[in-house]
Amino acid sequence: MNDWERELVATIIFGITYLLISGRQIRMLPLNRPAAALLGAVLMVSTGVLTPERAYRAVNYDTLVLLLAMMLISAYLYLAHFFEWAADSILGLSRTPQRLLLYLTLTSGVLSALLVNDTVCLMLAPLVIALVRRGKLPMLPYLIALATSANIGSVATLVGNPQNMIIGHLSQLPFAQFSRALLPVAIIGLTINYLILHFGFRSALRKAAIEHELRATPKLDRSLFAIICLVLLSIFGCFIIGLNLAWTALTGAALVMVLARRDTHEVLKLVDWHLLVFFAALFIVVDGLNDTGLPDSIYRHLQPLFGANATTQSWSLAAFSVAGSNIFSNVPFVLVAGKWMVHLAQPELMWQVLALSTTFAGNLTIVGSVANMIVVESVRDHLEVGFWDYARFGIPITILTTAAGVCLLLVLH
Repeated sequence: MNDWERELVATIIFGITYLLISGRQIRMLPLNRPAAALLGAVLMVSTGVLTPERAYRAVNYDTLVLLLAMMLISAYLYLAHFFEWAADSILGLSRTPQRLLLYLTLTSGVLSALLVNDTVCLMLAPLVIALVRRGKLPMLPYLIALATSANIGSVATLVGNPQNMIIGHLSQLPFAQFSRALLPVAIIGLTINYLILHFGFRSALRKAAIEHELRATPKLDRSLFAIICLVLLSIFGCFIIGLNLAWTALTGAALVMVLARRDTHEVLKLVDWHLLVFFAALFIVVDGLNDTGLPDSIYRHLQPLFGANATTQSWSLAAFSVAGSNIFSNVPFVLVAGKWMVHLAQPELMWQVLALSTTFAGNLTIVGSVANMIVVESVRDHLEVGFWDYARFGIPITILTTAAGVCLLLVLH
């Protein structure tokens, strides 16, 4: 197979794969995201675009190990009943619906910066639904707050979401340096997010009143929670001094497994293995496309649109990333766009802009991020969230948080 044929085959496989993982299942081929990505990876090898050895090398194992480690730690937090305790504490402290919205926004944002946003939504969504029902409150404001805040808060660290993990590996930016730039962006973003939701739902929140119901809930396992907190502090301390993110996190997760003395079968069942398979296969599919040189060709055609100085390139990259992340999904877009950073004026700044814009882009629509879909699927039995129900808040949140974030990065840089 000559180069032209390889490029054509790789592009067709790429297109089929992303059509299937975009959330629009084809009736003749009803595959979910992990299965679709796995099919794309197999096609890349079976058609000769990649050799099996090259496919193995394409997988970014550091990202998978880091993701696995954070999932394991989240699983132990779940077994310690931390999420139930947090939800009950928020409800107990909240005297008004508006304050509950604020506390939920902060909790979702902070937890997503420390853990993985998708995992936080997976753990918190059922509890938020129960919390809102117990308080007899309107469900939509709090569910949108959970999803959008998880996406925004996750931008603050290299372990907040999968695309940040990939950016950390590709850019080799130190953990502390990344967070110094992106933590203020996350704070500004969460503030804007709360103000938009507070204003947009002002009528519904004004009419509501929290009704506290007595209900037996599992007690926080304080000893297990203390172990996890100590390990997490140690992990982030090691991140700050520059140790390897993936193996530091996995060492911490293994330490919790030893000290917790819990049935590990129960813990491993809580790991989202589907997501790990999805990313492993995705690395292979994107590498097949990169190997053809097509992304470089696309960049050469787009380069005049990016401008020549850092300010213009920052705004152009942010706009292009928001659009690309919603067309192709943010993780595959980062894998492709990551090759362009060395050609831009200030690569360190551009990596930060890429992290910001691909993360905040997830708030644009329901299908913009996995976190959004987890929340919407969790509430399906209680509330049908339509495309516009979400988008009328997601669109202004995405535009304003991205614009404010880019401005702040340019000022700080």
